[in-house]
Amino acid sequence: MIESKGLIIKSRGRTRTSDIGIDVSAFFEKFGFKLNDKRKEFFYMEMYSMLEAGMDLKKALDILIDQQKKNEGKKFYEDIRKRLINGLAFWEAMRDSRAFTPYEYYCVQIGEESGKLMMVLKEMSIYFSNKLKLKKQLAKSISYPIVIILSSVLAVGFMMTFIVPLFTDMFIRFDGDLPKLTLFFIETSALIKEYGAWVFVVFGALVLLFRKFYKRDYVYQRVQKLNTFIPYLGGLIKGIYYARFCSSMSLLLGAKVPLLDSLALVRKMIGYYPLDLAMSMVEKDIIKGSTLHDSFRLHRIFDEKNLAIICVGEEVNRLDLFFDKLHHRYMDEVEVKTHALNTYLEPLIILVLGGVIGLILVAMYLPMFKLSTSMGL
Repeated sequence: MIESKGLIIKSRGRTRTSDIGIDVSAFFEKFGFKLNDKRKEFFYMEMYSMLEAGMDLKKALDILIDQQKKNEGKKFYEDIRKRLINGLAFWEAMRDSRAFTPYEYYCVQIGEESGKLMMVLKEMSIYFSNKLKLKKQLAKSISYPIVIILSSVLAVGFMMTFIVPLFTDMFIRFDGDLPKLTLFFIETSALIKEYGAWVFVVFGALVLLFRKFYKRDYVYQRVQKLNTFIPYLGGLIKGIYYARFCSSMSLLLGAKVPLLDSLALVRKMIGYYPLDLAMSMVEKDIIKGSTLHDSFRLHRIFDEKNLAIICVGEEVNRLDLFFDKLHHRYMDEVEVKTHALNTYLEPLIILVLGGVIGLILVAMYLPMFKLSTSMGL
């Protein structure tokens, strides 16, 4: 647990809220309103724009309330405004809404106390914009192959369920022995027709069980560890989380947050277990007197090229600037990997699909070729 400027960060990123105001989390659960990343990007950018135009926080919130088309959104921002009127600071109103992470309202607290609230709001908007961009890149790199794979499975399933049985009825009339390849597909088709529905039921049940238990720490940690071993895709996922880490460190250090507090807060916010585990060790090393880049090298967090950048940042006391450079570098790498994944995976899947369908057709027509050959003799 870390305490800094009156803010308490607990091990799971949860904080105790004050008794002032309404419990908005219950409201979320009842009406389904959620302040997702896209809404947060809009919230921070709108607040920054209106404060830059000379408005105060209450006036900015009034305008934001008027912009909401849904009653749930109006209710949410009205509750924040009421807390401001009751005497709470802006970051305290955000904290008590339970819709923002400790990372967010802690940054706003630093901005209010340092007189750099507008800068923090702008940087938070940029942070969520980058986060959404990374999500879109990952979704783009995964969704297209998934669509192709599902289409391939459906195409093969259709052939095994409807096309192969048509040939099977015809082969029953033959007295000769069928080729082993043909027998294999006929038997597989029969199994799919008999147990195919159960396979879908079991698969759906496993997905539901996974979603239920995934939030448990033990399962979550093991899954994220396994992700790192997935060829190519593991490196892409790692790059996305490292880009978020560098962006967050740049923002906090730029707001003059102490290094240890920045590491602890980002570690709780990132949600990537391999990085979380390494950061906890880095914090202990720094407390013992180690430099940041030496500790990173010890735990193999960054490669030598990126470690050199961090080392220079420490020497010139501009770690925020150099973490921003690393953030852009990881973003570029993620974009290149995403493009390459789509470029090479599409023809590979098409080749596999064509091979499977071709094999089925060969297996079905092979007995007829043999029959025509024997009749010619």
